[in-house]
Amino acid sequence: MQLTIEKLVYGGDGIARLPADEHGRGKAVFVPFVLDGETVDVSISEEKRGFARGWPEEILQPSSQRIEPDCPYFRHCGGCHYQHSSYHHQLETKAAILKENLRRIAKLELESAVIVHASPPWNYRNRARLKLRLIPDFALGFYRLNSHLLLPVEQCPICSPLITRAITAAWEMGRAGSVPPGTEEIEFQANADDSQLLVSIFRPGTDHHAFEDWAKSLNQALPGVIGVVQFATERSHVPSGIAEPRRTAKWGTTELAYQTRSAAYRVTAGAFFQINRFLVDELTSAVLPDSSGKTALDLYAGVGLFSKLLARSFAQVVAVESSPTAYSDLLYNSPTNVTAVRQTAEEFLKSASGKLKADFVVMDPPRSGLGERVVGSLLAMGAPRLTYVSCDPATLARDLAGLLAGGYRLDTVHLLDLFPQTYHLESVIHLVR
Repeated sequence: MQLTIEKLVYGGDGIARLPADEHGRGKAVFVPFVLDGETVDVSISEEKRGFARGWPEEILQPSSQRIEPDCPYFRHCGGCHYQHSSYHHQLETKAAILKENLRRIAKLELESAVIVHASPPWNYRNRARLKLRLIPDFALGFYRLNSHLLLPVEQCPICSPLITRAITAAWEMGRAGSVPPGTEEIEFQANADDSQLLVSIFRPGTDHHAFEDWAKSLNQALPGVIGVVQFATERSHVPSGIAEPRRTAKWGTTELAYQTRSAAYRVTAGAFFQINRFLVDELTSAVLPDSSGKTALDLYAGVGLFSKLLARSFAQVVAVESSPTAYSDLLYNSPTNVTAVRQTAEEFLKSASGKLKADFVVMDPPRSGLGERVVGSLLAMGAPRLTYVSCDPATLARDLAGLLAGGYRLDTVHLLDLFPQTYHLESVIHLVR
């Protein structure tokens, strides 16, 4: 049927509506790879009680913002969602989605404009994790759209040039049959100037001989490889409940030195670090306040991206991180006036209740957001300034509703496009009390 796309929503789909019936307004239809305002010939692939899903068979009236995708795997690979849109329109779409989520969930109408930080739209990723298949023939790639089936890919235009060369080298070695038996995944992580590469493979067992031979061969094929780490595919649980892969072998180093304009960081294989190699400094500038103070609190601190810089403006910084791998890097990266704490944010705030007074709090939680207990603890702490770094507008809006109801008010909103060509967006929200 012919449908008109009303708008794009978080998740990459456009939304249209089926014709109204005796029950009232027609149900919503979610359609991928479309743009707002387009008339599309849609086949309905799934119909539920409250909504339906469709597939765009033909774009009958295309948007003026529609362009030809650059990647041959687009619409098949599950990684990108917006390659059919001009980059300017991608930014407009993400700003609109952020505002809509804040309006619908947090009941918050933004009175000022969202400050948008654009990225170079291609070659921005400094990390990529790919699936492997060894039998019946070698293949390396990502999951197909909406599935857990492997889509073989031999290039990825959103990855850095060094990672792209690494993908080519892995294909050549895989076709030659030299990849260690049982390997299920491979991850490439590049440093800031794309000159060095840290490689991780994930496989059961501890066959060090096959691993070391492959690591040396990879280094010969790609001299930028400075270290290769092998992790077991099963995860080990640490006391905090965080599940992390267990390292079983290594060749070369296990860490990268990541140099930004502002600071240098040690990033160990398995530790989280921002994946857009062009916007790390823009992110820290958007997050960190211009003013100084006595005490700053960095929740979900990772390897210390914000803590290290906060230490220059605050007399004392408390950095909280639950991941053992990231915590080790946090200790290494922290100057003397940073106190690193290995706990979850919820555990730390519960134990610090009534003891810690912070002038400024920055929190960069995972996609699941802060949650009710962390929001409640932050309200009880009552810091005059909070900065929330979010990678999910829905959980951000949910948490903001609680913080705003507790007496905070919105100061400024930044949108950083850390993930061009995808629906993902990063936002930085400054709150004051």
